[in-house]
Amino acid sequence: MSYKYLLVDTFDDGTIMRITLNRPDARNAQNRGLLVELGDAFEEAEKDDAVRVVILAAAGKIFSSGHDMGSRQQIADVRPGPDQLESARTKGGSRAATEKRVLQEWHYFFQNTLRWRNLRKITVAQVHGQVLSAGLMLAWCCDLIVAAEDTIFCDVVGARIGMCGMEYFAHPWEFGPRKTKELMLTGDAIDAEEAWRLGMVSKIYPADDLAEKTLAFARRIANVPTMAALMIKESVNQTVDCMGFFNALQASFTLHQLNHAHWAHVHAGTEHDGLPYALPSDGGVDWRDAPPIKLARKDD
Repeated sequence: MSYKYLLVDTFDDGTIMRITLNRPDARNAQNRGLLVELGDAFEEAEKDDAVRVVILAAAGKIFSSGHDMGSRQQIADVRPGPDQLESARTKGGSRAATEKRVLQEWHYFFQNTLRWRNLRKITVAQVHGQVLSAGLMLAWCCDLIVAAEDTIFCDVVGARIGMCGMEYFAHPWEFGPRKTKELMLTGDAIDAEEAWRLGMVSKIYPADDLAEKTLAFARRIANVPTMAALMIKESVNQTVDCMGFFNALQASFTLHQLNHAHWAHVHAGTEHDGLPYALPSDGGVDWRDAPPIKLARKDD
């Protein structure tokens, strides 16, 4: 398949597939077109019995800045017009107000991420630079994460747009409960070393060696018999689900929508009518002109 926002490569006679986010000029922000293509690419990997491991990487200086907050491309993807994608007209896209937002986000921010988490292949996120907000979702849905030494992980939506995290709210499971509260309330980040200590990241490599080292790591995993690899993945995922992971995600998605509905109500009748997140006038920080992200330090 040909893609507008992705690069897809295969290695070792198709045993390993690498999917690369390819919007470097937009900091790999996730517009609707990119998310639809990513779903298609994961599905292609799942259909191909030769593929044993899927690497999810990104071009440019950072892995992903999160959701596209309104670039020209994103607007064209979702608003009525000649370039509107089918996904914006279906699965709730023709509904109105809160119903439309809930259905669209359920399909394209929540269920898609959950589906990729349960992909019948072993997946490895190859991250570098900044992994921000919805960028975390793309990394966390993978089975393993390897990071360049310069990587930082952060969700800024609480501090900058008044939101309680992302639609796929795996934060307490990945960061831990109190660290999640700290990072969400401050907008601070953790680095690759801290992520490794938390067990979130498996390997840390020099940035210049990241692609080669990740490929070598994937080759080790590809040597595991496919049935054994799948049962290892399924045993862990089912264990976490029995601990409440899936139900917690479902509940948190509902809270996320309540948070959106609050801001839409606050802005009703203003020039920002229906805007579902906070503005600087609401007490937040302008995300377009926010101060640099800093690391969460125990003595700062």
